[in-house]
Amino acid sequence: MKVALSTIGKFHTFDLARELHARGHALTIFTGYPRFKLRHEGLPQELIRTFPWLHVPCVVLGSRWGYEPAFMRELSYWNVETFTRHVARHIPECDVYVGMSATAARAGRTVQARGARFVCDRGSSHIRIQDEILAEEYAIWGIPRRGIDPRTIAREEDEYALADAITVPSSFSYRSFIDAGVPAQKLRLVPYGVNLTRFQKVADPDPDTFDVLFVGGVNIRKGVPYLLKAFARVVHRAKRLKIVGSCDPQMMTWLRGSGLPLDGVVFTGSLPQEQLKHVMSRSHVMVLPSVEEGLALVQAQALACGCPVIGTHNSGGEDLFTDGEEGFIAPIRDVDALVERMQALADNPARQQMMSAAALLRVRSIGGWSTYGSRVAALIEELARPHSPPAPREPDDALAALDGTLAGSGT
Repeated sequence: MKVALSTIGKFHTFDLARELHARGHALTIFTGYPRFKLRHEGLPQELIRTFPWLHVPCVVLGSRWGYEPAFMRELSYWNVETFTRHVARHIPECDVYVGMSATAARAGRTVQARGARFVCDRGSSHIRIQDEILAEEYAIWGIPRRGIDPRTIAREEDEYALADAITVPSSFSYRSFIDAGVPAQKLRLVPYGVNLTRFQKVADPDPDTFDVLFVGGVNIRKGVPYLLKAFARVVHRAKRLKIVGSCDPQMMTWLRGSGLPLDGVVFTGSLPQEQLKHVMSRSHVMVLPSVEEGLALVQAQALACGCPVIGTHNSGGEDLFTDGEEGFIAPIRDVDALVERMQALADNPARQQMMSAAALLRVRSIGGWSTYGSRVAALIEELARPHSPPAPREPDDALAALDGTLAGSGT
């Protein structure tokens, strides 16, 4: 079967590509990443078509200035727009096209006009729900925010209406689409996986300390202020909080001037995965108090390193592990809940060790990206059948299908 994939970055699209390639599908992969960054993706280079001309400067400048300034907002828009047009002009004949949201509508129309099917791959909540949650969050902290570009919202909602199916990675994402009025029969709940060849337990935490870890972009969306407040209230003679991930200068300036407690907190910046697995293995718990995202891959990666996770319903935690067994699920914006769960592990090393062991069992009993690949392959094959629309699926059935399935949302 001929399948085309597109993503302006890498995200989980290359994990999906490897799974589909292993299953014998003929692939074409479009990306905004430069080719030299894709040499170790485990795919034949002739399958990959790169269009990095605006994406690379957009990422480089965004890391320096953030995406709020007007010129960055416009550069970001045209980065996506030019990539979208490029894919639409060059997409080959295929049976099914799977495109990451915000960049796929033009190519989706192109392939549908040829009689092929279009799958919109949305890695987060419905874009209007996302914008509403983030607007509330920035208002809570008194930070000015321009909101998601209305052109981007319009583009995504066009994709949702156009798509033959929409894949989402978590129950939170699924519910957001239902709440926004998208028909359930369009939705497919397909949680991500974790690469177990890169993430394993390689060390043990220090029994004399209590090491808390955060991994992800250091921003308001990830709930970092709630973690800082909660960590300050945890009682332990040798507690440490390590925050791993990129933080633009504006955010760091705001954190330092916010009055949030920063004692005992170390900001490392981004770390390579080889180093990250050591940090995860040596941490007593990873806390990801996100207020909005699809499904954070780092949660599954931490579990694979034997590190219990405190996540939220909005981080996709409920789709990764059972509350109270391999970690905890906390409500968003609830500092008291974060304190209670961290303190429970700080006060009871035996419970932390039991959760660590449970996390390893959970991950190893399921495997890496194979389940994700199998489920998307099944959807592709279903859609490619002549005149076969996606079978209607009730929300409860889709959620029940998650039982025993592991996934993981990029940082």
